[in-house]
Order: sequence, then structure tokens, then C-alpha cells
Amino acid sequence: MAIFSDDEGFIKKEKKNPIIKSETIEYDNTFENSIRPKDFESYIGQSALKETLKITLEAAKRRDKTLDHMLFYGPPGLGKTTIAGVIAAQMGVEIRITSAPALERPRDIIGILMSLKGGEILFIDEIHRLNKVAEEILYPAMEDFTLDMTTGKSQTAKTLRIPLPKFTLIGATTKAGELSSPLRDRFGIIHRLEFYTVEELASVVKRTAKILEIDITPDGAEAIALRSRGTPRIANRLIKRVSDFALVKYDGKIDKNVANESLDALKIDEFGLDTTDRALLNLIIEKYDGGPVGVETIAAALSEDVRTIEDVCEPYLLQAGLLQRTPRGRKVSPEGYRHLGKRIPSEQTKLFEEIL
Repeated sequence: MAIFSDDEGFIKKEKKNPIIKSETIEYDNTFENSIRPKDFESYIGQSALKETLKITLEAAKRRDKTLDHMLFYGPPGLGKTTIAGVIAAQMGVEIRITSAPALERPRDIIGILMSLKGGEILFIDEIHRLNKVAEEILYPAMEDFTLDMTTGKSQTAKTLRIPLPKFTLIGATTKAGELSSPLRDRFGIIHRLEFYTVEELASVVKRTAKILEIDITPDGAEAIALRSRGTPRIANRLIKRVSDFALVKYDGKIDKNVANESLDALKIDEFGLDTTDRALLNLIIEKYDGGPVGVETIAAALSEDVRTIEDVCEPYLLQAGLLQRTPRGRKVSPEGYRHLGKRIPSEQTKLFEEIL
């Protein structure tokens, strides 16, 4: 991919306008960074992934080589950014964090690549949203660690191939299927992150409570875990909200009763469904006879963005078996009817039997 510039030259312009959209992780600046694990021992969950990564990292250290490029995919909130930070910490290198929507112009991705040092990790979140120009710039950078540029105009144009220090690109995405094949094939390591079990989430809650100095009992941690939709990010968010209730309405200690009453007040039920999730299921049942119905219709009826329905609501509803995705649209499953306390129509029962 050749990048054109005027007679002043691209490199000179980049020095005048430094890229400021990437950042190095600072673990003690925000709430989320303060609770991020810094090693595999404190990183809870994703056991199979951790064991594989430990071997990969140890092999890279023994060979004294940079890591292969990695791609992590899965629903949001499962720890893709966190695991990238752990990898950087274990390798003893810095990590630059950016997101694909922030890389709007060629100079954005070029500026970041040229500022990298040997062995550093570049983390690009939501990499499936990378525009075509930025993606093509990455191809030679990932394969050959070079940057192809063209300076000058017309007869004075010159093609330059600038060597880059060896680095590791870690991409994260919630939609691996939307990555182009040429980009996906350039990742040497590809892993899917799974939803967490209740036991793993309870451990996450207890660890976060300890860091934040929140008094919580084991059954209180389990009660929060049960309603966290298998997602650590949600568990960490809920413990803060429950701790507010415990401080104001109770004695400050979180037990099972306090957790359940607080989450009921927040309208988060025992499945972890919130108001939007229940509205989605009720809409399909009451307005469209249980489905099937298209996602665009659902989004319009709920006044929500289609991406919100697909990326936030659907993954857990599908995982929990409350919703089914068919070629004709979305359908509420028998479990979804039972969860909402609604009777399954006889014609729907026959249809479910035919599908099964």
C-alpha cells in the first residue's frame, strides 16, 4: 500500500503533528485499570487460554523473539484488553492501546507504527472496524515489518520501504466473522474467550471487593455472580452498585440478602436480565407471537440501535437459551417463556418440536 504526500514529505509532517490517539497502559489511574490483573496468577477464568499463552510466552522468551501476532475474539467484557495487558507485563514490554475507529486516516496508523520500539505490543480494539486503507498498511507491517511509502509528486515521486522494529499486534473483536480473510490469516494465534462460570465470577467479585475494601460474604459474592451474565465487566460494575446500597441502606456489609435486594431494586433479575433484555423478549412474545422477527424490526420497536441488540443483548440471551436465531429471524425459546412466566402457545410448541 503506497501512501502519497506532498513535497514536504510525510515523515516531516508527522513530526509536526504527533499521534496522540494511542496510549501506554497505566494500571493505577482509573477504577477499571486499578482492578486489572497484572499476571496470569491473578487473572481469573479462561483456564485453557492461559495455559496455552504461558507456553507461547515462555517459548518466545527462550528463543529471544517477539511473539506472533494474536487475535482475541468473543462477546464484550470478557477480558480481551486485560489479557493483552497481562501478556505485555509478562514479556516485560510496553503496550500501546488504540481502537480501530480512532484510526481514520493513513497517517494515524503510520504514526503509531513508526513510534513503536522493538518488542512492543500494539493493541487494536474492535479491529473488525478498521478501514480498508489502514488494513492494507498493516499487511506488510505484520508480515515483513516494513512500511511502504511514496513521497513527492509526478516525476519526482519516490517509493520508500521503511523498516519497522519487530512488534506484536494484538487485535480484539466482538465479530471475528467481519474481519477480512487477508487480515485474519496474518494472525499466528487466534483464541476465543468464553463466558465465565458462576464460580469464576464469584472469585472475580471477591477479588474486586478485596481491592476496593468492600466487606462481602461468600454467598453475597455468589449472588452477584449469578446475575452477572457470565461477564467479569458486569460483575465488577454490579459490585460497585451493590456496595452503594449496602453503605446507604444497610450496615455496609454485602451478604446474600443485601445483594439480592439491591439487584432487585436495580431491576436485574436472577438470570442477569435487565429492563432492555426483558423488553426484547416481551416484545417478540406479545407483538410477534414469539417470532420469528428480524433484528431491524426489534431494534426499531425498542428504539435501540441494531448494534446494541446484536452486541449487547443477544449474545447472553442466546448463550442462556432464552432466544433462538433462525434463518427467518429471532424467536423466544421455551425457556424464555418460562423465565418470563408466560404460557407457551400450543402452535409454538409444535413449531419448537419441528425445529428440534
